[in-house]
Amino acid sequence: MRNIKKFKMISKKLKGNYLFWVSLIILCLIIIAWFLYFRIQEDNWMRNSQGMYEEHGNPAIMPDYVAIQKNAINCAYEKYNLAKLNGTIFNSQCLGTCGEYAVDIVSSPRNEEDNKIENQCKAYRIGSVKKFIELDKEGKLLLVHE
Repeated sequence: MRNIKKFKMISKKLKGNYLFWVSLIILCLIIIAWFLYFRIQEDNWMRNSQGMYEEHGNPAIMPDYVAIQKNAINCAYEKYNLAKLNGTIFNSQCLGTCGEYAVDIVSSPRNEEDNKIENQCKAYRIGSVKKFIELDKEGKLLLVHE
């Protein structure tokens, strides 16, 4: 009888330890799975100092917001090149809009002329677009503001 009680006590201790270790292993597996899931889902697009999205790592897809920005930047370059072909002399001025972005020509570095309201795009001033792209007088991208 005494041996049976001892056996039951040892059995309970082992059972408690067994459940502890199994629970710990399951918890570790859940934490690892959670980390891997969110690591894989990481947003692999980051903004550089100019506000332009760049790849970070090796993203599988390009999100819509990145594609919209890239299309707007290409449109801004096209507007600049078209204006240049037409003989436009660039000062601080608006070139128009590209989607949800206003395209502005500014000095590099910026000066007071760039801050005058008449040199900012009307669409931006009245709020019909909330984002803008700044190019310098040579057509180089200075800033994408979102």
